[in-house]
Parts: sequence; structure tokens; C-alpha cells
Amino acid sequence: MKRHLSSGKKVFTKNLALRAILPVIIVITLLAPRNSFAQNMQSGASDTVKVLPKTKYPKVYGYLSFILPIVTVSNTTTTNFSHATGSIGFPVGVNVLYSDRFGFSYEFTPTIKVTGGTSKTSNLLFDPGTMFRFDHGFTLITRLAFETQGRYGFTPVFNQVYARTKDVNYFVALSLPARFGDSEAASVGLNLQIGFIFN
Repeated sequence: MKRHLSSGKKVFTKNLALRAILPVIIVITLLAPRNSFAQNMQSGASDTVKVLPKTKYPKVYGYLSFILPIVTVSNTTTTNFSHATGSIGFPVGVNVLYSDRFGFSYEFTPTIKVTGGTSKTSNLLFDPGTMFRFDHGFTLITRLAFETQGRYGFTPVFNQVYARTKDVNYFVALSLPARFGDSEAASVGLNLQIGFIFN
């Protein structure tokens, strides 16, 4: 009888121990994966979250392009390459960016004129201007214009970057040159400019 009672006490003690340990094991099992998962998430987050360096200004970029006058309206309307006469310009410039939204552009444009089978350099244009930069690569440039042939004026430019690479950004622009002086009637035109900016 004593043996039976002592064996009953041992079974009861084992059951009590299992009942006490089992919840502890379950709690540890449930908590351990969460902690390890949270640690993995935290370490993964610290590995994948990269802080971008703040852009330092001013920044300087050079660019090359070519520009085609499409139409010029003065006393008469003239289209480019009409009557076997045409011109093409090659704007070369430097953009100085002072912030994400503002900069200044210095541009020189030599122009080649083709007339009756011959060609010559006919003009050099210096047109500095302020740059107002917007989202999605759009920039409004307000340029002054000073030409070696005696004309002067201003040129608003609507510029759009349409492709980006590591080395260069490609852009297209429409400009509306307004010109005065040199004993000629005032004129306004529409130009197409295509080029690339060195990064």
C-alpha cells in the first residue's frame, strides 16, 4: 500500500511539474520567434534603409546642344530653311545650381547660316538667365539676349529632361526669342533645342 501511495505521489509530482513547465515552454516558444523576428526586422531595416547624402550647393553642370529656329514673326513670317536659307545654332553653357529649385545659366550660341549652297558663322548670342526648377525634370529659364549682330532682347525657355543616365541627362526645350534693335522691326520666334547635360 505504501509503495502504491509513494508511486502515486511520484506520478502526481511529475504531472504537477509538467503542468508548471509546459506553460513556461509554450510562452518561451511563442515569445522567442517574435523576438528573433523583430531583431531580424530591425537589423534588416538598418541594413536596407539608406540615408541619402544631402546635396551640397552650389553645383556646376556643363551642357551641349543644338537649336533650330522654327518660325520668326516680324513684319513678315519666316520659317527656317525656306527659300534655300536656314540657320542652326549650337548652344554651349554652364548651369550653376544654388538649390533644388533655383539656379543660373550662362549660355553662348554660335549660329551657322546656310544661303544658296554656302555657309558661314553669322552671329554669336550670349544669353544668361535664371533657372526655376520644378518636379519631373521641368525647368523654366528666363534669359536675356545679346547678339553680336546688334540685336538684343529676352528669351523664355521651357526645358524638360526626358532621359537620365549616370553620365548625362538628355533634354528638349522650346524657346520664344523676342528681339529688338539694330534699326529693325521687333520680332518673336519659336525655337526647338535638343541637347544633353553632363552629370
